Amino acid sequence: MSLEIGQPVADFSASATGNTTVTLSELRGKQVVIYFYPKASTPGCTTEGGDFRDRKSAFDAANTVILGVSRDGLRAQENFKAKQGFNFALISDKDETVCAHFDVIKLKKMYGKEHLGIERSTFLIDADGKLANEWRGVKVPGHVDEVLAAAQALNANR
Repeated sequence: MSLEIGQPVADFSASATGNTTVTLSELRGKQVVIYFYPKASTPGCTTEGGDFRDRKSAFDAANTVILGVSRDGLRAQENFKAKQGFNFALISDKDETVCAHFDVIKLKKMYGKEHLGIERSTFLIDADGKLANEWRGVKVPGHVDEVLAAAQALNANR
């Protein structure tokens, strides 16, 4: 399934930290940043999550909810969130339903071996539930600032 800028993002529900379920359609009226990261508690993912955490008030001011997604189980996500003081929900996508929804499972190489894993990606969904922006193959430094600027611009144009 391919997502296209300007097209509605199909609804989904997924288990998240805090013993909650996130349902995309219930977030209508707010912009949503969904960022996919390969694995909880690894260096790049910790840095990226910290960058989102540190800018959460600016995202809030831009009417934007932050959601992090990986294939880790809920316990790993809860531990990651607690240890890093993340102030947003992390989704556990062990069955890769949400990952498939956004087509972020890619063939990757590590130490010369190929495996399927999450390609670090971020999606910005507008308040009407349409895809406004996407970043694939993300490099962590400076990324969150770029996403924040896009969220602020989108909110300003409402």
